[in-house]
Amino acid sequence: MKTYKRPRSPHLQIYRMPLAAGLMSITHRATGVFLFLGTLVLAYWLMMLAQGAEAYEQTILWSGLKSFIGLLVLFGLTISLFYHLFNGIRHLFWDAGLGFSLKSSKISAYLVLFATFFCAICIWALFA
Repeated sequence: MKTYKRPRSPHLQIYRMPLAAGLMSITHRATGVFLFLGTLVLAYWLMMLAQGAEAYEQTILWSGLKSFIGLLVLFGLTISLFYHLFNGIRHLFWDAGLGFSLKSSKISAYLVLFATFFCAICIWALFA
């Protein structure tokens, strides 16, 4: 059987996914899933809050929300919320037919990232 010298597809070590198209899209989907899971935790927290102080305190102790890991998860949820919001606004502009050029797509990707971290840090600085 004759073998052919065919080019191999690029692997993750070689191929660099473009920020504006690939990474932002994948991250938008991932933050949506993370926000869904965070909403379930929020709903459970609110149910325990409605049941009284004892149930609320037990939930806080059990969930570890006051620990370093719990605060890190809450900070991740804050970043996810702002990223999903700002990237969703970016997608609304795309739906209107604006910002499809390569230059404006890159600029809007960096603006989304900047706005995400700026707002998350401001919220945590003000309320934490």
